[in-house]
Amino acid sequence: MNRLVFLVFLFFSLLAFAPVYASKVSDGAALTEEVAQHAQAPVWTVIPFVLLLVMIATGPLFYEHFWHKNYPKVAIGLALLVVGYYLFSLHNLHGPIHAVAEYVQFIALLAALFIASGGIMIDVDKKATPFANVLLLLFGAVIANLIGTTGASMLLIRPFIRLNKTRLQPYLIVFFIFIVSNIGGALTPIGDPPLFLGFLKGVPFAWTIVHNSWAWSIATLLLLIIFYVLDKRNTSEAYYGDEPLVYTNKVSIKGVRSFGWLALTIAAVFVDPNIIPGVPAIAYDGQKISFIREVILLSIAFFSYRFANKEAIKANDFSFEPIREVAFIFIGIFMTMMPALELVGNYAKSEEGAEMITHNTLYWGTGSLSAVLDNAPTYVNFLAASMAAEGASVSRITEVRAFAGGGVYHDSILDLQAISIAAVFFGAMTYIGNGPNFMVKSIAEQIGIKMPSFFGYLIRYSIPFLLPILFIIWMIFFAFKPI
Repeated sequence: MNRLVFLVFLFFSLLAFAPVYASKVSDGAALTEEVAQHAQAPVWTVIPFVLLLVMIATGPLFYEHFWHKNYPKVAIGLALLVVGYYLFSLHNLHGPIHAVAEYVQFIALLAALFIASGGIMIDVDKKATPFANVLLLLFGAVIANLIGTTGASMLLIRPFIRLNKTRLQPYLIVFFIFIVSNIGGALTPIGDPPLFLGFLKGVPFAWTIVHNSWAWSIATLLLLIIFYVLDKRNTSEAYYGDEPLVYTNKVSIKGVRSFGWLALTIAAVFVDPNIIPGVPAIAYDGQKISFIREVILLSIAFFSYRFANKEAIKANDFSFEPIREVAFIFIGIFMTMMPALELVGNYAKSEEGAEMITHNTLYWGTGSLSAVLDNAPTYVNFLAASMAAEGASVSRITEVRAFAGGGVYHDSILDLQAISIAAVFFGAMTYIGNGPNFMVKSIAEQIGIKMPSFFGYLIRYSIPFLLPILFIIWMIFFAFKPI
């Protein structure tokens, strides 16, 4: 935890130092400020990102001891390689600063939600049945739009595991990730980080519930049906007690006051200089970078743990390891994926790339990258590319609102719908597509559930169960629409 606090401090220091450093680099290199901040990375700079993905996939499988001991060093080391190349070879501060800002926003929100929800112990004392599990998953999909996929995942994963304590199987956790940690959050900007970034850019708050509702309903229903069929076949029992289990059929909650910390976290999300004029911000590269919100969120993380119900913390077997793992893995992902996102974004904005931009390519392109990159920056890059193809800029709120509203730019509503649905839905394809995936996996493993490896998750669950549903969504909403 101390390392995490140090890293956040270091990142805020870098943000504060950015304008001075950028000026020195520009003068020293005899370049204009625009060239200095926006120099492009060559193709080979994606190697650290690919290497990190390969190690995330193979480490727990082939060299587990080394990986669990050294993954922070690996992630930080590869991140420093890329950031160092940007700063000292390309003289490009633009990419690292924005990656740092997005990472700090990402980890501050996840930390607040994870720690605040860790102080809430929900116990459903009844016999697990497929129908009861379906109801809990559906409830999670709904509340994910109110407290985010991270909040819903951290609030419900432990009760879900306790409910199924005598019949735990990996598929239970995987479908929880599919439904609660990802697809469930497609209806509001609070639900999932990419949609929240779209809201900050200018997409109206109600846009997602208006345009994503049918896709959300169909995907959630299909997943719940598949889950129900699988769960009906689960006849395993693993109770080793001497006395027969007796259920009260009651739901008990400890740590109710931590719901207040969750409410504060959701409220803090809107303390953003791009939403509320006058909120202090770091002005950089023509944009306002939030830091007040992040200070509030990290304070909530600290105080929610400091004043949490100790019985709830103990009953939840609460540990900082899941958020620690996410913090280190995703700092590596955010920093090393800069060249990959840059190359894709630049190609999409080129004349040749612009000709290829349709709602179909946006759906599969955004989705494919959201599965292996973090889906929030992927969303922004594809939104920027699709708007650039129409001569608009994602940096202008009025143009983003016009793009979302339709009638100004060609097929803009359909394009934005394809980007939004794909970013959220495909985030469930791998453990690294969305932040909560890794945390849910880590919590399950701490309890003793043997979760599938990176490739096992993909081959045994994502491809046979999730990918066909994503294909059905494409067929219904995009495939036959005129280009």
